[in-house]
Amino acid sequence: MSPPEKKQRTEEYILYYWPGIPGRGEYVRLAFEYAGISYRENSKEVPGILAKTEKVGIPPHFAPPALRLPSGRVVSQTPAILNHIAPRCGLAGPLGSKLNTLTAEGKATLRELSDEELEKAEEERSVVNQLTLTVLDWCNESHDVHHPCAASLYYEDQKEAAAQAAEVFRKSRLPRWLEYFQSVLASNPATAGTNGGRTYLYGKQTTTADLALFHVVDGTFFAFPKRLGQLKASGEYDNVFALYERVKGEKGIKEYIESGRRQKFSMGLFRHYEELDGEEKDE
Repeated sequence: MSPPEKKQRTEEYILYYWPGIPGRGEYVRLAFEYAGISYRENSKEVPGILAKTEKVGIPPHFAPPALRLPSGRVVSQTPAILNHIAPRCGLAGPLGSKLNTLTAEGKATLRELSDEELEKAEEERSVVNQLTLTVLDWCNESHDVHHPCAASLYYEDQKEAAAQAAEVFRKSRLPRWLEYFQSVLASNPATAGTNGGRTYLYGKQTTTADLALFHVVDGTFFAFPKRLGQLKASGEYDNVFALYERVKGEKGIKEYIESGRRQKFSMGLFRHYEELDGEEKDE
């Protein structure tokens, strides 16, 4: 096997992801768009390049999304990418974001933190990552509704199982996800008594968890408009939907949406099949 080529430092981030769908790559795009950090996409070499250690270094990567860093190293897995870039994007919490060691010009620098601050910064970053991972679990479960048997099979090959999965998702799982994130928002001490409401999952600034939750709610509106509309109208999860509206209007995200560059939901993770959606009689 040929030795991996020496990593070449660049001045940009390169996102490797499939063309034509938001997919899991959208979580990475949202972070960069929010922070105003430039990146470009490479869909032509997906997935072949990710398995070639002479191109991406060691270890090889299983699947996109993958991100080539300015250092030349490639990182894959959505939560790993987000956890890595969160401080650089100011999305890891007030102290967690200070773990960023790059200046605006991309040069390494040492940020002075006391031992106590460093410990708290690492904890904040981990909590933000924890919440982000939980949001991504919701995303995975939404996908598995229309592909409950195997991702490699067509939806038409598993429609009966999908109908059963959708019923459970509509009746119990979707309310459970909303209930959980409503409780996280309501218990955030940093937003207690604020005029802006409880619309931050951690602290009083946007994190990768907020951006991920925005995207999952948006995708769920696409896939289950009737059921999610019903749950929104109930008023039981107002904080979750207020976060959704807040992020949609955030600087960077608002411009990204209005630019037309944000890809529309279609046949990716979130899919709309009319027969899988519907209102439920909540007990």
